[in-house]
Amino acid sequence: MDFRFYFSLFMRRFHWFALMAIICGATGIAVARLLPTVYIAEAKLLVESEQIPDELAASTVQTQATEQLQIIQQRILSRDTLVEMANRLQIYAPLPGKRANPMDADDLVEDMRSRIKIVTTGGAEGRGPAQATLVAVSFEAPTAVMAAAVTNDVVTLILREDIEMRTGAARQTLQFFEQEVSRLDKELAERGATILTFKEANKDALPDSLEFRRSQQAAGQERLLQQQRDEAELNDRRTRLKRLHDATGTTADATPLQQLTPEQQKMRALQDEMSAGLAVLSPTNPKIKLLASQIAALEKVVAAQTAAGGLNAQGQQMSAYDIQMAEMDGQLAYMADQAAQIASAMQVLQITIEATPGNAIALDTLERDYAGVRAQYDQAVSNKARAETGDTIEVMARGQRISVIEQAVAPRDPTRPNRPMIAAGGVIGGLGFGAALVALIELLNVGIRRPADVTAKLGITVFATLPYLKTDREIRRRRMRAIATFLGILAVIAAILWAINTYYAPLDLLLNQAIQQFSLLGTPRTAVA
Repeated sequence: MDFRFYFSLFMRRFHWFALMAIICGATGIAVARLLPTVYIAEAKLLVESEQIPDELAASTVQTQATEQLQIIQQRILSRDTLVEMANRLQIYAPLPGKRANPMDADDLVEDMRSRIKIVTTGGAEGRGPAQATLVAVSFEAPTAVMAAAVTNDVVTLILREDIEMRTGAARQTLQFFEQEVSRLDKELAERGATILTFKEANKDALPDSLEFRRSQQAAGQERLLQQQRDEAELNDRRTRLKRLHDATGTTADATPLQQLTPEQQKMRALQDEMSAGLAVLSPTNPKIKLLASQIAALEKVVAAQTAAGGLNAQGQQMSAYDIQMAEMDGQLAYMADQAAQIASAMQVLQITIEATPGNAIALDTLERDYAGVRAQYDQAVSNKARAETGDTIEVMARGQRISVIEQAVAPRDPTRPNRPMIAAGGVIGGLGFGAALVALIELLNVGIRRPADVTAKLGITVFATLPYLKTDREIRRRRMRAIATFLGILAVIAAILWAINTYYAPLDLLLNQAIQQFSLLGTPRTAVA
């Protein structure tokens, strides 16, 4: 390889190489110096598990850590919160030496969201072992102090939102169950009052007294049959006595009056039975009431007999026959009255017995509804007790919580840009682009420039070579091309400077900033605590 030939070609095109290297190198250095400084401050948070085991006392807030962090992140990155934070911390206030650049609210919110980073790592992942949930919070700012201040403010918002979310959820749960217990207690009282009203309205036809009323009905039927037998026997005696009196004019069966009449004897027997019954039954018992009514009726008959003194309606002395007939008639009237009372009582019992099945169904429905409400009430009371425990746990910060592991501090060095790397990249890129441009120009030139090219392309051996003599026209044309190229490069540089001045920042401010930065190159940098 003829290195001397290629070196001569490179030196012939060296001005293109130098131009490209200078432009790219200057651009890289300018970009490295003019790019804004970015500081990133970072804080670390930890999601701690419940401090009290769920088996002893469980919190009513069951939101997972990752889900809660996502909710908190969305609340912090909301439009109102970001605008308030930017205004309160003066994030977009102009730096010293720079003019104010007002931003639209939408652009402000979008820029804030791009500069705030909240990254969550760890937690339960699939079937693997659970890991601690860590949260890294960072913010990008042009100054270290602002980066640390905004990051710590975001951390404060996260802690506040976490506390408000958990205590608010626990308090809402407690309020819900308090309202539920109050509602169910009122409904329970209403249903109890409905059952009580129904029982009072149907106290004689309730299913719990059905067997007693049936036994009363059977006993009444037995007494009615006995009453009918006694009445039939008394009618038979009266008929025989009347037939004997009509036939003979005497009453052979008549016996002398004893000291006690049959009514008195029956009344005394009923009184003895009532006294024996009161020893085991209450005065309100239906059997006691029936005996009392029978005794009262006999007392009226005995009083009438005593008042009559054995005289008839005309005041004449009655015969033994008349007295016996009167006694039998009185007994028959009494028996008829007793039979009517027993029949009336049995009719009432029959009505209540027939109404009992319907009342039983209605009462069962009411009691079933009452039991359902009571079960809901008991469950609500139990849930209310759990909600009170959960609210106490959250108020005392004994449940799941977010704690700060490391506060954000002002970084000592900027995170970006890497100015030496950018400047070196511009210089190296300029050298590479210059060499590539020279190689491209030579590759596009297909002319014959040395004897070896003639031999290689035409197969002719060259004995001697003469230099190429350029005409004046070719020289002028070459100069015009060089001037046009130079002017084009100047136009491109002017367009770039115009664009920077129009869309980025005024050139005078950038120049002043560059001068200040170059003047600070030799100044030692102090650490920021």
